[in-house]
Amino acid sequence: MGFRYVDYPRRRSVFATILMLIISSVIGGLVALSLAPHIYGSWNTGAPSSLPGTEPKASPLPAYLDYSPVVKIAEQVGPAVIGISNQAMGRSLFNWELVEQGSGSGVIISQDGYIVTNYHVIENAERLIVTLANDQQLEAEVRGSDPETDLAVLRIKASNLPVAALGDSSQLRVGELVVAIGNPLGAEFARSVTAGVVSAKERHITIQDRKVRLIQTDAAINPGNSGGALVNSAGQVIGINSAKLVIPGVEGMGFAIPINDAKPIINELIERGYISRPALGIWGMAIDELLARQNDLPQGIYIRELVRGGPAQQAGLKPGDIILAINGQRVTSFEELSKALEKFKPQDKVEVEFYRSGKKHSAEVVLGERGRQ
Repeated sequence: MGFRYVDYPRRRSVFATILMLIISSVIGGLVALSLAPHIYGSWNTGAPSSLPGTEPKASPLPAYLDYSPVVKIAEQVGPAVIGISNQAMGRSLFNWELVEQGSGSGVIISQDGYIVTNYHVIENAERLIVTLANDQQLEAEVRGSDPETDLAVLRIKASNLPVAALGDSSQLRVGELVVAIGNPLGAEFARSVTAGVVSAKERHITIQDRKVRLIQTDAAINPGNSGGALVNSAGQVIGINSAKLVIPGVEGMGFAIPINDAKPIINELIERGYISRPALGIWGMAIDELLARQNDLPQGIYIRELVRGGPAQQAGLKPGDIILAINGQRVTSFEELSKALEKFKPQDKVEVEFYRSGKKHSAEVVLGERGRQ
């Protein structure tokens, strides 16, 4: 009798293994589906993420990402910064006509149309066109200008204009935030905003043979920014952008006229139309140390010519005299002469010490007035 081997126990084991694998796969898939949203976030299936008529709420930005003082400054002061087109007669293809010879910026300081800017922005203009923040263009007249401080005041016929608040530049601190607003390179880049810090509070820069005190900043100031606003973190104008040091390889050096220096000039230009300064009524040249030594003369201001009927002529001074001192203050350059005279007003009397024919003399001079344009 033969035997046939039947492996019933092995077949049962295979079936059980397959069944366990299937059950494990199903359970594993269900677990994976339930955990996936927590691990990877919700899947985007293309279905709407909210009920019709409702909008998902965006999470607010953290405070350190949501806050920028520059944004508020730009919104507050930007509308009061305008563009200025300086036009003069020029030759076109067929005839002479008004053409733009330069452009700059300005700051509205009163609702009834007074605007402060740089003198060099409006210099030699035959027509000035102002462009407001709403792109409205108006013709402006020069209320007054002062080349010595590079400031000018314009007036446009308008009302209810946005106005920039003027601050206190004496409170500036080196390193504090400042924002420059203006029209670099013309109207195409109107009210551009650049931010930086106060690099120095008092920089004495020589511009056209005259030393001026300026605020230095690394906020970008480019051609066309002249006359625009330099603003502190409180949204107050603390400087009028005036000059950029242009030297190959040098960047980040812009300059602005401190608003505290500008305020009395602005007020007088609005009231008078010019700046009243005392004058001797002379034209001349400075005799420096080298010239003095070469010609055996004292250092001082050599008088080339006198204003006819002017203060110096009435006091008896003559061409060829050399002014040595004003009220005892030595003067060897026109800068020193200006500093000596700025202590006085027109019609004040001063004692002028001068050199003539190898001897020192003195004369009492009643100062005149200069500054009318």
